[in-house]
Amino acid sequence: MRSLYFLFFSFFSFAQQTTKVDFTKCHSIVAPDHHLKKVVGAVVYHFKVLQPIDTIRIDAKDMNFSKVKINNKPVNFKSNKKELLLFEGFKKGNNSVSFSYTAFPKQTMYFTGQGETAQIWTQGQGKYTSHWMPSFDDVNEKVVFNLQVISPKKFVAIANGVLQKSMPVDQHFKSWLYQMQKPMSSYLVALVIGDFRNKVIASKSGIPLQFFIQPKDTAKFDVTYRYSNQIFDYLEKEIGFKYPWQVYKQIPVEDFLYAGMENTSCTIFAQDYVVDDIGFNDRNYVNVNAHELAHQWFGDVVTAKSGKHHWLQEGFATYYALLAERAVFGDDYFYHQLYRTSLQLRNAAKTDTIPVLNEKASSLSFYQKGAWALHTIREAIGPKLFQKAVKSYLKKYQFKNVETDDFLAEIKKAAPNFDTEKFKKNWLEDYHFQTEEANALLRQSPFMQQLFETQQLRKKALTENKQRYTELLQSDVFYPIKTEILYQLKDVTFAEKAELLSLALQTNDVKVRQAVAEFTGEIPVSFQSSYEALLDDASYDTREIAFMTLWKTFPENQAKYLEKAQHWIGGNDKSLRIMYLTFALLSADNQNNESLYAELVAYTAPTFESSVRQNAITNALSINPKDSAVLRNLVNATVHHKWQFSKFGRDKIRQLLKKEGYADLFQSILPSLSESEVIQLQKLLSEKA
Repeated sequence: MRSLYFLFFSFFSFAQQTTKVDFTKCHSIVAPDHHLKKVVGAVVYHFKVLQPIDTIRIDAKDMNFSKVKINNKPVNFKSNKKELLLFEGFKKGNNSVSFSYTAFPKQTMYFTGQGETAQIWTQGQGKYTSHWMPSFDDVNEKVVFNLQVISPKKFVAIANGVLQKSMPVDQHFKSWLYQMQKPMSSYLVALVIGDFRNKVIASKSGIPLQFFIQPKDTAKFDVTYRYSNQIFDYLEKEIGFKYPWQVYKQIPVEDFLYAGMENTSCTIFAQDYVVDDIGFNDRNYVNVNAHELAHQWFGDVVTAKSGKHHWLQEGFATYYALLAERAVFGDDYFYHQLYRTSLQLRNAAKTDTIPVLNEKASSLSFYQKGAWALHTIREAIGPKLFQKAVKSYLKKYQFKNVETDDFLAEIKKAAPNFDTEKFKKNWLEDYHFQTEEANALLRQSPFMQQLFETQQLRKKALTENKQRYTELLQSDVFYPIKTEILYQLKDVTFAEKAELLSLALQTNDVKVRQAVAEFTGEIPVSFQSSYEALLDDASYDTREIAFMTLWKTFPENQAKYLEKAQHWIGGNDKSLRIMYLTFALLSADNQNNESLYAELVAYTAPTFESSVRQNAITNALSINPKDSAVLRNLVNATVHHKWQFSKFGRDKIRQLLKKEGYADLFQSILPSLSESEVIQLQKLLSEKA
């Protein structure tokens, strides 16, 4: 109860502050140190005291302060390791506060890589910027932030806003000054430091679009950012409200915590989306690109007052991203994505009883159900009235904070006959998914009608369906109908479906051919060469499925398959290279075991991204379960900043500790570990004890 009381009191006191004090502008100098994982900075805030107040609070986690001045005069202050507390020197009206600080961020600012590949980047969503810069964890406090970033001379520093100037500080460091014109919430403040190249292209409306990439990935630039210009121009036109910032930048960073983050004018996204032509077919940046761009309006310009209304950010970004993809990939793609999420939402509602309008709602609800809710409104009142309402909503509340009723009031104004109360009750306050309403909207698509009809064929025998299957496989219908057919054939004997499989391969559709790889089952010799052709498909996923199936089915040809795969790399996670190394090491005929194994072990080390390391650790331990180098790198995973990888490390160690001899093995490597690694490993060893 005491902790709950403290949290409530802290929130209440800060909410009170925003009514009495208005912070308007920030000038900040930030100098992160990658080696020490430290930040040294100086800040000037301008603020207005609107009503009498005893103490002004600035959120600041575990920071040390010096040279604190209010209105240019030194003042006493307090710091409780969570906030900077100011209690003297300010007056009603305009004021300024300045100070220097140091911090060792435990989260929100991350220091990755080493040497030439070193990167520093921030991620404020849900964690808050106050870990690396004194700021405001309350999203309702909006400030114009101007950042001056000090970086090593060999690197580029990127932050929100327009780059006003960059200049040398000394022989080793460079200064980058970025300025904003409009206010934003603190969690949207961002910076990136690293080795990047960039290209600038103007949108139709004249906004500079700046795309960054690491030097090693310049060949992937055009593929990674494919459709970016089209998406930007589409969203600006569709939303009907001019892009609200002066510039738009996108930067991929290594081991990012999420797919992407919509920092104002400066989206940061995961390196996993940096792809080549083949990787584009497996996993591309298009949806994330559109989603984070849509947030520049929904979340950055207009921000939800609290977590209860989070769907106003994520639902909007998800829906407008889908509309943008519709412009790129067509109606059939659009409706199929809606259909897929409708199935997820319907199934989730069996156990998830928390509605959208609840701060504890799931991501699925905030994102996908929020998007579906918007789709029902747009379909009910029509695209033009929907655009009118959204445009009015953005104009009225720009650079402010909102609740759901603010948006629904604009819908009601644009479409008086639309029942906003019924909508709110059914879609936002009821945890059930409105399946009948959703299906009625899906059936507006001829493609979806045909997909539903094809699904009904599951109830019939192959003899009754064969002619229809043939017609569909030879037609130009969107691929999910054809993959549905292959799914229906997966348990049918090869002899009965051979002709249909050949037709599926002849479509030359990457997704249809992948379904052949996945659902064929037995592969007789007569089909071997046709199936082997999948090893050349423009999909790393298909190649991996086909290789593993062929390896198992035709052991006499394993050497041939290894030769085929010996130069494969795969996507950012190097999945195909790691697969090749693993199977080559398992092959009795291989003569280069030592060098191949050394390469596999190298991929387990901290010099690589977590997606590479996790795959390599799993495979290396399957070959040499007690390799101390791999076990050390496994322990290192437990202290990684990416929680998914850290969890993998802990779970894997727990699994190994159940086996005989591993407790002693882990004990033996303790002296070679860092302090943080020792702490984590000892915790896991004590669980076993």
